[in-house]
Amino acid sequence: MKNTKFAVKVNRGGARAAEYVERIDCIPVRMTLKRNLALLMGKFTAQDVMQSLKNSRCATELVPVQV
Repeated sequence: MKNTKFAVKVNRGGARAAEYVERIDCIPVRMTLKRNLALLMGKFTAQDVMQSLKNSRCATELVPVQV
C-alpha cells in the first residue's frame, strides 16, 4: 500500500530553476534543486510551510509523491 506525501515546490521566477524545501527546522528554510532530496511531509505540514513561504516573489505549490 502506497502513501501520498507532499513536497513543497518553490518558483521564484526569472531564470532560476524551481527549488524544493529540504529542511524547515532552520531559519531561513533550506532549499534544494534536487527533488529526491526534498523533504516529504504530510499535507497539513506542507500547507503550513507554504503559508510561511508565501510572499510576492515566490510561487509555491504542493507536489504529491507516492511512497
